[in-house]
Amino acid sequence: MNCRFVELRCKEVININDGCRLGYVGDVECKLPEGELTAIIVPGPCRFFGLFGRGEEFYIPWNCIKQIGDDIILIDKPFTRREPERYERRRRRGRR
Repeated sequence: MNCRFVELRCKEVININDGCRLGYVGDVECKLPEGELTAIIVPGPCRFFGLFGRGEEFYIPWNCIKQIGDDIILIDKPFTRREPERYERRRRRGRR
């Protein structure tokens, strides 16, 4: 299968472990002397309407890719889900 980088960027990446949509391919990593692709990189989700940048990128090694279709890429990689940190407000007690 021949595929150009421009065509890869139009494909959505889906994890088959949990059915999660990770986003679209943003970049690829390759070994230059051999010309071998080693990984794809998917940008993280936007934060607060895109004003504060993006979250962490998803680095997906080439051996985790199971299938490349016409419009999606299926991967098999377990990601650890991070729970958002909760900040508890401390109530100020008035001095009496």
